[in-house]
Amino acid sequence: MPEYKETNTESDKLGRRQLLRLGGLGLGAGLLSRAFGQSVPQQQAGVDRPATPWPAEFDPKGSAPPYPPRERPKPGDKIHVHDIEVTIGIHEIVPGVQTHMFMFNKSYPGPEIRVKEGDWVQVNLKNTSPEFHTIHWHGIMLPMEMDGVPLGTQWPVGPNQEFRYLWRAQPSGTHFYHCHVMTTLHQQAGLVGSLIVEPSQPDVVQKTFPYKRDYTLILSELDTNFVRNMMAEMVEMGTQMEHMNHSPSMMREMNGRMMGWFKTKEDFVKAVKNGYIPPYLASRTGTAAPITPNWFMINGKSYPMTDPVMIRRGENIRVRLIGGGVMPHFIHLHGHDFWHVCQDGAPLASPVRMNTIPIYPGTTSDIVIQGTNPGFWHLHDHSDLATTNNGQHPGGMMTMLMYEDAREAGIKWEEVIAISS
Repeated sequence: MPEYKETNTESDKLGRRQLLRLGGLGLGAGLLSRAFGQSVPQQQAGVDRPATPWPAEFDPKGSAPPYPPRERPKPGDKIHVHDIEVTIGIHEIVPGVQTHMFMFNKSYPGPEIRVKEGDWVQVNLKNTSPEFHTIHWHGIMLPMEMDGVPLGTQWPVGPNQEFRYLWRAQPSGTHFYHCHVMTTLHQQAGLVGSLIVEPSQPDVVQKTFPYKRDYTLILSELDTNFVRNMMAEMVEMGTQMEHMNHSPSMMREMNGRMMGWFKTKEDFVKAVKNGYIPPYLASRTGTAAPITPNWFMINGKSYPMTDPVMIRRGENIRVRLIGGGVMPHFIHLHGHDFWHVCQDGAPLASPVRMNTIPIYPGTTSDIVIQGTNPGFWHLHDHSDLATTNNGQHPGGMMTMLMYEDAREAGIKWEEVIAISS
């Protein structure tokens, strides 16, 4: 395996992975140097050079893991142990709307895991649901065997089985974890949680925008009809397989053709030629209905049950936005601009001033909101469909930025909870 050498360049202090979002943004070198304290050479724009130069300290090897991924803990190393159980439970999205969901530790989203870069993490996964599961650590650089891809890096964890994950937390930043078995169902049906790796070096975001409050918002959608139907089918299939496990004659039928598991691509092609019908053919399962989300959630809740984001005048707050669903969302804040400071965990070369930010499936974006305009302000997806509850507006992926000291600033408006416009 290749060895990764530690370096001590000045860029390491700013984070080992830096994304450069400068081209076409009109950000001058002055903003770059003022915001993150970097020295940037002054250049004139021309045909052969960018209008905004790359930082002199940029290291193209910066995407390498800070620690060798296949390294093992040494005697005396501290290991942070987390026990996670997968169950089926009832989750309430808004009053009057409850649905069966898969859950990590009986909650949706699952418990937040927050560790320091370089910490050893052990997660003991216990599956007490009737379906197969794994955990994928999205954005983490780890050994292949710990990546949580069913039949790609590990066998899926069956009912009443356990699996131990062990990895070193790297790189720093906002990440998340989710089940990687049939993700269109399992992730949509609740198996997602946030994973925050705090930097081992001084935090450039904290240095530039001193903050005390740190919010995490997981954005997701739910098609209740799809989830209900698919979970019913999965539970029924699990019951049948459990019955087969106790019948030697029926166990002979649990072969690759039944499970859809083949050793090689050639074995799969041969099976089709010999009459095997893949599940994606309508002749076996019928025409699949498209996934049509009717609920849009922040941390598992739809407006008006979403938790507000609290702030005070003069305060900086950090908000971590996680694309934990299947659709893009366009988060817009009223009455303010904010600073986009990190993308997929990595600090940007320079903060970008925005008031609407796209969050795509599988991505994370960190923003800093500054308390400059006291009041009660909408923070929501600007895609109109996502601000509905089962087709009714207002609802969905909407919350409020609430100033705790708004009254002291002379704000007299009283909050109204509206479930119909």
